[in-house]
Amino acid sequence: MDLRQLEYIVAVADHGGFTRAAAAVHVAQPSLSYGIRTLETELGVELFARLGRSVQVTSAGELVIDAARRVLRDMADVSAAASASSGVQVGQLEIVALPTLAVDPLAGLVGRFRTRYPGVTIRVREPEDAADIDRQVASGKAELGLTDLTTGGGGLVRVALFRQEVLAVCPPGTDLPDGPVTPAAFAAMPVIATPVGTSTRRLLDQLIARSGAQPNIVVEINQREAIMPLVLAGAGSSLLPTTLANEAAARGAVVRSVRPTLTRRLGLLHRPGRLSPAAAAMIVLARTLR
Repeated sequence: MDLRQLEYIVAVADHGGFTRAAAAVHVAQPSLSYGIRTLETELGVELFARLGRSVQVTSAGELVIDAARRVLRDMADVSAAASASSGVQVGQLEIVALPTLAVDPLAGLVGRFRTRYPGVTIRVREPEDAADIDRQVASGKAELGLTDLTTGGGGLVRVALFRQEVLAVCPPGTDLPDGPVTPAAFAAMPVIATPVGTSTRRLLDQLIARSGAQPNIVVEINQREAIMPLVLAGAGSSLLPTTLANEAAARGAVVRSVRPTLTRRLGLLHRPGRLSPAAAAMIVLARTLR
């Protein structure tokens, strides 16, 4: 068994096939396939079920791949520690974040981090919901998760950062009285929502439940970046974090706070134990946010 074989199996798991995995690790597919077959023979288990042109990770494969991620991360830590000792901060940091948080606060945080540590490469993924964040951090697929700490995070270390207010955002020209929007008023509006299970949908359902009415959801969409254009186009109203809501207001949307105030508690998740130098530095920097 060697590190290259571990890189191969992680790449197949991440990219969903041998061809894409080979391209990702810059090796010919026959070499990758041979390396994986050799490893399976050595371990005495099948790591992937070959299904025509696609592959599926077996139950044994899931355990081996999780362990492989830890080994590869530890080896990266060794390299980063050696580089840090000579005054150079290098390495790779993998982060998963809720889609709305990838815009704010993660974009600004990553920008500040890269300015301070230009030798560190950052990979960001955007799972659909908080449960996916938990799973990817717990499995080692990502080292840090930026999420809503109100739910989830079981078995992981939770680093609380700050509370983020969520505002009601309505199409241009919407006739609203001054002052915050009440649950009853919002429930009467046609609403653009993300799917059940997402952080924003949880807040929306929570708000409308206070009115005792049923939500009037006219558009349900996975793509968070499409919500603002839909609101501006007049498709309906929605809830957006303060930064995005202010951007929508600058483009003509009618924005109001909600009463009672809607907030979500943001923070980072990581597995117990030692962090890579890059992850530790990211947490220190994140603690300075608001």
